[in-house]
Amino acid sequence: MLPSLRLANAHKPLIRFIGRRQWPSKPEEQHPHPFAPPELKQHFSDFLKKFESSSSAPSGGPSSATASSSASKSGAKGPVYQEFWQAPARLWKRELKDWEIELVQSGGASLH
Repeated sequence: MLPSLRLANAHKPLIRFIGRRQWPSKPEEQHPHPFAPPELKQHFSDFLKKFESSSSAPSGGPSSATASSSASKSGAKGPVYQEFWQAPARLWKRELKDWEIELVQSGGASLH
């Protein structure tokens, strides 16, 4: 008799959703955060222009010309490598020694 009672008193969630979910068809206009500092709010249009000009640039395949031009834009010093084999051998991945693996697994708790 208990199973039939359980079916009669089915669980009813306390939360109710009203209406259907509706998502906007277009994203809203970009604007600065309401609590942003006043100087950032004043220059937000300049930021949008720079952002749109940088994102509209065509991205080609990996090449050294692309790497060097992106490095000069970002202000990075020295060469920028697209693939690990272009970098000097001292920067390549290497096999870890057993003591290094144990050190990482212990969380750095033991240095010996």
